[in-house]
This record gives sequence, C-alpha cells and structure tokens, in this order.
Amino acid sequence: MTADLRLELKALIVEACDKDCAPESISDDELLFGQEAPLQLDSLDALQISMAIKKRYGLRLPDSKDTRRILSSVANLANHLATWQADRA
Repeated sequence: MTADLRLELKALIVEACDKDCAPESISDDELLFGQEAPLQLDSLDALQISMAIKKRYGLRLPDSKDTRRILSSVANLANHLATWQADRA
C-alpha cells in the first residue's frame, strides 16, 4: 500500500462528500464516521464514497458490517483496495 493510494483515497473522500478541507489534513488512521470523527461523515457520505470507489476502481462495496469496517479509516480502505487489486492481478 503506497502513500499515493492513501492520498488519492483522501482526495476521493473530500470530493465525494463535498468537504471543505485539504486531503492531506486527514490522517490515515482517524475515524471517518461518527460524532467523534473529525469529518463526522454519515451514512449518505458512506454511499457517496462507495459509489466513487466503484466508479474509479471498479470495486463494489456491499452494504454490510464488513463495509463499515473497511470505510472506518483511510488506512482500512487503502488496505482493502490494495488487497482486492492484488487478488485481481
């Protein structure tokens, strides 16, 4: 997993959720969802992120508890995407 992928995902999140912050300001391990999360993303944001990931990478995230874990942080999302891409190669 590269820093480039994490930064790309941060930019995707900022764009998909229409947040007014620099992608670089999001740490890899911070929570993305909930009241205690700096971005305070919600379920609509999760849907927007899932659709953006499907469009850009071709990865479909099903609506499940696994998806909640995958989308909990940039690091988790990047790990999942990198593993998925490696499995397809």
